[in-house]
Amino acid sequence: MDFLKRYRKMISLRGLTDHTVKSYSTYISAYLDYISNKLHKYPSQVTWNDIRDFIEWIQKERNLSDRTMNHCISQIRFFTLYVLHKPWDTYQIPMRRFDDYLPYVPSQKETMAFIDSFTNLKHKAIISLMYSAGLRVGEVCRLKYEDVSRSNMRIHIKRAKSRSDRYALLSQNALDILTEYWRGNGRPKGYLFPNRDDNEKPMASFSVNQFIYAKEEELGWNHNLTCHAFRHAFGTHLYENGTDLLTIKRLMGHKSLNSTMIYIQLASYTTLAVKSPFDLIGASYG
Repeated sequence: MDFLKRYRKMISLRGLTDHTVKSYSTYISAYLDYISNKLHKYPSQVTWNDIRDFIEWIQKERNLSDRTMNHCISQIRFFTLYVLHKPWDTYQIPMRRFDDYLPYVPSQKETMAFIDSFTNLKHKAIISLMYSAGLRVGEVCRLKYEDVSRSNMRIHIKRAKSRSDRYALLSQNALDILTEYWRGNGRPKGYLFPNRDDNEKPMASFSVNQFIYAKEEELGWNHNLTCHAFRHAFGTHLYENGTDLLTIKRLMGHKSLNSTMIYIQLASYTTLAVKSPFDLIGASYG
């Protein structure tokens, strides 16, 4: 039996995208290779000890974080349950605990300075859309001409991460930049940001990270910015400017309000005009 093929088939039956199927197969490939070439066993013969040994081995081999190791364990669990049809014991293979870090979010001033620094209109339009509408990089890359509604000032996001459509906010400033780019680049009627080698395909998401990195290098900034930092900046700056969390949740397409609550932590206390009670009582020391 081709176990990897069977595994991918079982994942695809859940209706996941090809990209997700590929992503969910990352560690199973390594797991099956380990079983065959190191243990010389069939997957059905693997013991809990073998799985624990593999988990220790791959973490050292690839220097994986505990958060990433949980993805690996989840893939082995799915394989065991749905391909081998064997029970899974969480007491034998526990999930890892990991540290939670707050993502880096540029200030409103830093965000505008970064966007204004672009002379390449394509790059400027992409960053402007990610920030002004809180879009994921893949959502921007897959935008088509028909998705942008000038009359309603909104953007139709199709098949988002949550597998549901939504409408995102269309900023007038972002629309002006996008229009200037569109007019100067052949007025594309399909993908707004087509692949350089094939106009029938969207541009690759990794290329956006590349030009962000290059721009930080040019400006002499520390390499803190990622594509997702601009989505987080959108949510954070909305909250700083007084937008309620339910509205932010809807604009960002979050399924749960818990996902939106992070912007309370990321918001600047200075922008929110929050003061410590120690300052408000007028205590002075000299």
